[in-house]
Amino acid sequence: MVEIELKPEEFDLFRRYIYEQVGISLSAQKTTLIKGRLNKRLNQLNLGSFREYYDYLISDESGEELSLFVSAISTNVTSFFREGAQWKWLEGYLPQIIASKREKKIRIWSAGCSSGEEPYTILMFLQHHLSDFESWDIKILATDISHKVLTKAIAGEYEAKQVESLSKEIVARSFEKARTNEGTYYRIVPRLREKVMFRLYNLVTDPFFFKNSFDMVFCRNVMIYFDDPTRHELIGRFTTVLPKGAPLFLGSSESLTSHRDTLKLLGSSIYQRL
Repeated sequence: MVEIELKPEEFDLFRRYIYEQVGISLSAQKTTLIKGRLNKRLNQLNLGSFREYYDYLISDESGEELSLFVSAISTNVTSFFREGAQWKWLEGYLPQIIASKREKKIRIWSAGCSSGEEPYTILMFLQHHLSDFESWDIKILATDISHKVLTKAIAGEYEAKQVESLSKEIVARSFEKARTNEGTYYRIVPRLREKVMFRLYNLVTDPFFFKNSFDMVFCRNVMIYFDDPTRHELIGRFTTVLPKGAPLFLGSSESLTSHRDTLKLLGSSIYQRL
């Protein structure tokens, strides 16, 4: 593979473009990362410079190349039941949700769902804690900006090592086991997969127009890529789709310094809509 150099002026083009398109803020320290992760793509496209790739990127009206670009520069690290303290908190909060319902209907948004572990974990959690789970109308909106991770999420197929931390009970109830020449993998059962609506969605530029509000929103380890103004605007948008008392879950390394008039910290990067 031919290694292509990334010039400072080329990096600035990418930095401005990605900020305008998806709100990701790239510091100069990310130059080596961009160069390393995108060299393979330039070789695939038979391009001789990052300027040629930039021109290719901005001319792609389908949005697929932007999705590939975002996938290349971000880190999609996730797992089932990540952020254990938040699930423990939710265990205590769930009875309040149940008691507040006139209809047995739950709506949840997993924003930045990556390869699907988060929305499927939500369903596993509800299945475990709702004795009458099957009688509930549960829908989860799971969104991400990356075509690549959404394709994996929709398939709902995971390697054995990805489910080894789950209890035998959860695995037996939530997965179908299959074997191939490459080894054993686990697929989320259809009755859970059908409760998730996966959508390609840009949190920064796409409108927050939804038919219903959400009982809770998960947006974990997404805002670490944004600067303060973008974070402030995004949190403000989330408050428009959360009713009073509903929780917003962020990643453990994320915290809010604004919106104190609309959100209250409950602990473990969990905020409640006031």
